[in-house]
Amino acid sequence: MKTTLLAALGLTLASVCNLALAGPTLDRIEKNGELVNVLMENYPPFSFLNDQNQLDGFDVDVAKAVADKLGVKLRLETPSWDVIAAGRWNGRYDICICSMTPSQARAQVFDFPVTYYASPAVIVVNASDDRIHSAKDLSGLKVGVTSASSYEGYLNKDLVIEGAEDKPLTYPFDAVQVAPYDNDTVAFHDLALGAGVRLDAILTNLVTAQPRIDQDKRFKLAGDALYAEPNAVAIEKDDAEWRAKVESVFAELRQDGTLAAISKKWIGSDISQ
Repeated sequence: MKTTLLAALGLTLASVCNLALAGPTLDRIEKNGELVNVLMENYPPFSFLNDQNQLDGFDVDVAKAVADKLGVKLRLETPSWDVIAAGRWNGRYDICICSMTPSQARAQVFDFPVTYYASPAVIVVNASDDRIHSAKDLSGLKVGVTSASSYEGYLNKDLVIEGAEDKPLTYPFDAVQVAPYDNDTVAFHDLALGAGVRLDAILTNLVTAQPRIDQDKRFKLAGDALYAEPNAVAIEKDDAEWRAKVESVFAELRQDGTLAAISKKWIGSDISQ
C-alpha cells in the first residue's frame, strides 16, 4: 500500500515537473491541441484571402509547418496590425509568424527567437511620378505605410532594429507626412489614383511590392532599397521553454528543407537564409 502510494506520488510530482518545464505557452498549446498564430489578413504574398476565402501565403504555410512539427492543429487570428504589434497578448495568441521586424521598441514586449526571412525596404511611387528618386526626395511628401509598422518608425526617424544597434539607420530626408493605413492594399489603391492625389509614395518591403509592380503598370520602384529588414517570429516575453521549442522547430524546418521550399513556392527564391 505504502509503495503504491509513493509510486503514485512520484508520478504526480513528475507530471507537475513536466508541466513546469513545458512553460505556460507550450503547456497551453499541448492542452488545447492547437497553435494560435496571429497575422495580417491582407499582406500578400505572406498572408491573404485566396479565391476560396481562406487564408493563404508564405506566413500561413510556415505556421502550418510549425503546427505539424508540434503535432497540433493550427488556428489563425487576424486582428489589426496595431493590436498585433502592441503585444501583451495575455495568452490570446501563442505566436506571431507574421513578418514582424524585430525593433528595439518591440523587444520591450516581445522575444524574437528566430529570424526566418529577410527583405529590403523600398519606396514605391506612381509610375507617372518623376519627383522621387531616393529617400531624400521624400521630404515634405505624404508617404503611406502600414500603421504601427517598422516603416512608420523609419519615417519618424526612430527605428532601431533589434540586434543591429551597432549599425544605425540613416535618414536622408527632412520631415515626412506619414499616412498610416490598416494594410498595404488600401495604400496601393490610393497611390494608383495618381502622383500626389492622395499619396506621394508608399514605403513597404520588396517582396510584397514587386508582384504589384509586375502586375500593375501604375506603380514603380523609386531608387535603391533603403535598408535590409530582418523578419522574425515574435512570442510573448519571458517564456524560456517556449522560446527554446520555437528555436528547435525552426532549426528542423531549415534542416529538412521545408522553409526553403515554402519560400520558393511563394517568392520564387529562397529568402529564408
